Amino acid sequence: MKKIATTLLLLLVFTIQALAANNSLNAVRALAKRIMPNHADSFEFRLMKQQNKKDVFCLQQNGDKIVVSGNNANAMAMGLNHYLNNYCHTTVSWYAEDAVVMPAQLPKVEQKITVQARVDRRFFLNYCTYGYTMPFFNWKEWERVIDWMALNGVNMPLAITGQETVWYNVWKQLGMSDSEIRSYFTGPAYLPWHRMANIDGWNGPLPMTWLDKQAELQKQIVARERELDMKPVLPAFAGHVPAQLKKLYPEANIKYLGRWAGFDDKYRCHFLDPSDPLFGKIQRMFLDEQTRMYGTDHIYGTDPFNEVDPPSWDTAYLSKVAGGIYKTMAAADPKAEWMQMAWLFWHGRKKWTPERVKALLTGVQTGKMVMLDYFCENKEIWKMTQSFYGQPYIWCYLGNFGGNTTLTGNLKESARRLDNTLANGGKNLTGIGGTLEGFDINQMPYEFILAKAWNTGIKENEWISRMADRHLGYANESARKAWQLLYNDVLVQAAGSNGLVATYRPKMGDDGWHYTHVDYNPQRLMDAWRLMTEVPTANRTAYICDLIAIGRQALGNIFMEEKVSFDKAFHANNMAEMKQHATVMRQLLADLDALCAYNDRCTLSKWIDDARSYASDKAEADYYEHNARNIISTWGGKLNDYANRGWAGMFKGYYAGRWDMYFDEAMTAAAEGRDFNQTEFDKKAAKYEANWVESDVTPVSTPDYDILTFSRMLIKKYQ
Repeated sequence: MKKIATTLLLLLVFTIQALAANNSLNAVRALAKRIMPNHADSFEFRLMKQQNKKDVFCLQQNGDKIVVSGNNANAMAMGLNHYLNNYCHTTVSWYAEDAVVMPAQLPKVEQKITVQARVDRRFFLNYCTYGYTMPFFNWKEWERVIDWMALNGVNMPLAITGQETVWYNVWKQLGMSDSEIRSYFTGPAYLPWHRMANIDGWNGPLPMTWLDKQAELQKQIVARERELDMKPVLPAFAGHVPAQLKKLYPEANIKYLGRWAGFDDKYRCHFLDPSDPLFGKIQRMFLDEQTRMYGTDHIYGTDPFNEVDPPSWDTAYLSKVAGGIYKTMAAADPKAEWMQMAWLFWHGRKKWTPERVKALLTGVQTGKMVMLDYFCENKEIWKMTQSFYGQPYIWCYLGNFGGNTTLTGNLKESARRLDNTLANGGKNLTGIGGTLEGFDINQMPYEFILAKAWNTGIKENEWISRMADRHLGYANESARKAWQLLYNDVLVQAAGSNGLVATYRPKMGDDGWHYTHVDYNPQRLMDAWRLMTEVPTANRTAYICDLIAIGRQALGNIFMEEKVSFDKAFHANNMAEMKQHATVMRQLLADLDALCAYNDRCTLSKWIDDARSYASDKAEADYYEHNARNIISTWGGKLNDYANRGWAGMFKGYYAGRWDMYFDEAMTAAAEGRDFNQTEFDKKAAKYEANWVESDVTPVSTPDYDILTFSRMLIKKYQ
């Protein structure tokens, strides 16, 4: 009888494994069909075993078939992308509308290659991306994002869509009304900061149609991610509760969290102490409901105290809070693993002393809390915390704040840091990740970093040259030189250390908190832009986006120089020079607008159209448009211009109008022989900005020339 039972058990195991293998093969075949329908049949996918307990892929030729092998769907997708990138000169965009351009004749794999992963986990996305880029994404757009992640080896994506529906059901069961719950949520574009317990209610209430639509979208997202052998990171309860809960449960230990970003107290968040019995009840209710709706892979993003002060800084309290949160998580899901951003330790570094960091991290059993070292191109927290005191961690490249559309990223230095971490970061280094806040930038840095999660044998400079080839669609020495120049001489600053003066509210004699300096020779950027125009054709979207990104930054740097000269002329009371510089700056704004119009994703109208099309009626469309305008302009609190965009429609409309006000105010002051009144100007600018948020104006530039011709004209004009 025992033998029969054992045989049946083994048969069941083999059957499950066979089904899983077949599912992985079907998933990657379907991916190939989606991105290159006319060529998918030229590929054969095979499963192979792990090597040295690591993910692995293999490429080889079998007659007229390209054979892509891997130990799972994710590894096979990475292998497919390696072929597309390095044999076909093809880049797959993370935007659904960008077609995947394939050669008429597929190149052969002359020699079999095998590539092994260097780390087990490859993480992608950021809470903020869900507000700065994806609040109005539909399934078509999400489907491409997931495909892009799979093709770049991501196997641990952040998956936080649709959680408001789960919370709605939980808060309803605990006695809150429909209007109380939906008013507790923020507007769609601001949900990341509600989820991170920074603000409540801002730009709410959230429509019920939004909750329903997002819930269905999340089901599609996690199903597809799991098909591609990813483990989506879902949220768990971190203690953030509605203020109304205090009235319903007066004995509960609920306290204010610290103030955030200058918002009024009415938007301030509340925190339920994990030692309170209600905490464990809510945790179980949430995880049970979320699992019922979306399933689970037992990894939960949970971030108490992100950019806000905890109720107490006492180390014993911090340790107890961390232990309490994990205890409730594990009680609801014994396999639970807590994923925590390390960003709070850098952002609040004056208060998060080593003793306090250690208390929080060691309050959880070692191995049960994985840390995202969020901003390693600037500050590697693992070096400051004895490798997170033994907790597993993932080295991450952030590269973008606020969705700002500036040319930034210290790639060469980041590569050096990452290689050092892989060699010296300790055995608890488990992964590599990308934590960008917005997509409206070049995707290349994230592909570069994620590629380093695999032992491809391709050196950095060679990778850059191959990337230039696939963006253009063919090998060209000028394009390669341009990107080598950018990689070695221009891309030297971490995100947050540069920007376009043109996109910020003007300030006389000072560019303020937004750090608009550049730590490279601007002429080198102009040289790269010129080299990029020395190609015979530029038809691919990736190359058009390169020309926009580089040209936008180059013109933005010139605008900054003109701004400095305008201010000097003001202080010298030289009206003629002021007018001259104002004329050049106005022309720069017009040319920036025209340059960005060559790609829809670089336009205000695309952002607004997506917001409005997500709605079920006109009132909802107006509401979503208000959210969309608000976040990229006035934001809220003291975050004005934080999420500024260098887009067509913004330069020509929003920014040009504000700069005209600045020029007029400065010239009036100069004519009257008085100082520039910054306080009064800020009041007028704030009124103008608020009116723009409520408006429905989206000016559109229509290019008159192809982008190569126009770029050459601009270079000649401003050189």
